Amino acid sequence: MKYLRPQIKVIGVEPDDSNCLQAAMAAGERVVLPTVGIFADGVAVAQIGQHTFDICKDYVDEVITVSTDEICAAIKDIYDDTRSITEPAGALGVAGIKKYVEQRGISGQTLVAIDSGANVNFDRLRHVAERAELGEGREAIIAVTIPEKPGSFKAFCEAVGKRQITEFNYRYNTGSEAHIFVGVQTHPENDPRSALIASLTEQGFPVIDLTDNELAKLHIRYMVGGHAEKVSDEVVLRFEFPERPGALFNFLNKLGGRWNISMFHYRNHGAADGRVVAGLQVPADERHLVPAALEQIGYPYWDESDNPAYQLFLG
Repeated sequence: MKYLRPQIKVIGVEPDDSNCLQAAMAAGERVVLPTVGIFADGVAVAQIGQHTFDICKDYVDEVITVSTDEICAAIKDIYDDTRSITEPAGALGVAGIKKYVEQRGISGQTLVAIDSGANVNFDRLRHVAERAELGEGREAIIAVTIPEKPGSFKAFCEAVGKRQITEFNYRYNTGSEAHIFVGVQTHPENDPRSALIASLTEQGFPVIDLTDNELAKLHIRYMVGGHAEKVSDEVVLRFEFPERPGALFNFLNKLGGRWNISMFHYRNHGAADGRVVAGLQVPADERHLVPAALEQIGYPYWDESDNPAYQLFLG
C-alpha cells in the first residue's frame, strides 16, 4: 500500500496497557514492557517481534493508544452497525479512528479501520456491556454528597432532571451527610459529563467524578453497603418496576418521605423491569402500615428482611 500510495498514512492502534509498538518506536529499538494488560488478549505482547518492528518503524506513521472503555465502545459500535461481535483486539481499529477524529477534529477524509479478530470469549461480553456506555461518553459515574435525612433522595433525583439514572448505590451513614454512588446517562455532545457535574454543584450537591476511576468502576460500585450497626427497625424490600425514562424518580416519588431510606441499590441492565433493593426505617408501631403503603405504590415487591444474605452482609 505504501509503495502504490505513499501519501496514505498508516496509523497503529494499541491498548494503552500493552503498547509495545509505541514504546519501541519511541525508543528506536525493541523494548520489553514490564506489565501487559490482557483485556485485548490478541495483542497482549510484551515485546514486538524483530521482523514486525523492522517493517513498522519504516512504514507506520504514528501509533495511538486507546483505553479499555474505548475498546468496549468500539465493539458496541461495530455490533450496532453490522450485528457482528468482534474480540477486543479486533475492535482496536475502530476505537483508534474514533479517538483520532476526536483529537484532531478532522473531516472530509477517508479513514479505514481493519477488523483483525472476532474470536471473542463469551464471558468477556459482560465486561464489554458494562463499560461500553462509559467509553462512548454516554454514562457518567459520580459520587455525590447529600444530607442524611428523609427526602434527600427525591431532591437529588429532581436535580438530575430528565437525565436517566443508570445506577444508584447507598447505605445509611451515621453522620449528617450521605455519600451515594450514582451512574447518570449523558451525551458526549448534547449533554456532556461536565454539564451534569456543573449542574449538580450549582444546586448544592458536591460531586466527585469517578468515570475514569478504575477502582470505582471495577470494585467500589459492588462494595457500597455493609453492616449499618446503628440502623434500627429496618425493613428490606425488593421491588420491580417498568424500566423507562423517569421510572426511578417515579418510584421514589411514590415511596414518599414518610420513612427514612437506609439502603438503596439499583442498576439499569437493559431489562424490561428495573430492580431495586431498598431499606426503610419503620418504627415497630408503624409496621402494620407498610403493606397498605406498598400497595399504593403499585409495583410488585418482596419483603427480604429475613433473607439470610441480607442478615449476614447488610443487616
